[in-house]
Formats: sequence, structure tokens, C-alpha cells
Amino acid sequence: MIIFITFIFYYKVFSQAPPNYPAQVGDIAFDAKLDDPAFKVCDDRNVQQYYSFGKGFQYNGDKPQLKREVLKQWKKLSDVNAMITIRFIVNCEGKSGRFRIQSMDDSYQLIVLSEKVNSQLIQLTRSLSGWIIGTNRERSFDYYQYLTFRVNNGNLIEITP
Repeated sequence: MIIFITFIFYYKVFSQAPPNYPAQVGDIAFDAKLDDPAFKVCDDRNVQQYYSFGKGFQYNGDKPQLKREVLKQWKKLSDVNAMITIRFIVNCEGKSGRFRIQSMDDSYQLIVLSEKVNSQLIQLTRSLSGWIIGTNRERSFDYYQYLTFRVNNGNLIEITP
């Protein structure tokens, strides 16, 4: 009986994340100041990581097509030297939203870029429309994706993953 009561206690205490913490590390919660309210996820409690469903990079035409689309829109970022990562959600309809940005210098130290640079890169990422819907056993789901832009003297050098 004591074991059962202990189990119930621990289940109640530890089965739910506190309201001010995300359920999973890295979850991107809706922020009215940053996010488009029209963008909806299908299951806010179950957004997968892009690598967890074993299909690799999910973009129509794969990375070569994504690079072509980015390079068509790229505007030199006046003397920026950085690795700029934009993380976002691709929903079960293949639409992207909830963009978050983080930048580092060549020594992997966090840096803050101008709002103009951040806006340009988020707008460019937002315009990419070839995201493939995540599916598992014919059921679609939302997933996190990221792009890291390596920039040297304002020129795009590399996009990962």
C-alpha cells in the first residue's frame, strides 16, 4: 500500500511540467510579440525533433533546392561574421512558424546582431515554402527544424544542417 501511495505522489508531482517551464527542453511557446497568431500547430504537446523520425532533411528538392532559394533572396549582410541559427516549427500542414534566432561569433560566443539583420534572415526563412509534412504511419505531425547560416564578411558561406 505504501508503494502504491508513493507511486501516486511521485506521479502527481513529476508527471507535469510546472506552468512556467516547457514540457521539453527547447520547446518554442507561442509569444504574441513575436509570432503570427494565424500559425497553428496541430499538437502543441507533441512537437517532434526533425531528426527523430529518421527521414533526414525534409525539404522539397532537399538541401540543394533550399540553398538555391536562399541564394536568390540573399542580401549581403554588411560585414557580418557569424553563425546565425534560426529554429522554428513546421506544422502538420507543412507551414513554418514560431521563429527564434541566436547568433555566435567564430569563437562560439553569443553575439547580438542588429534588428535589421535578424529581420532579414527571419523573413528569408519564413519565405521558404517547401517543407515536407512530417508523417509516421500515415499520420502527420509537427516538428522542430533549424537552419544555421554561416556568414563571412556579409556573404553566405554555408547553410546547415
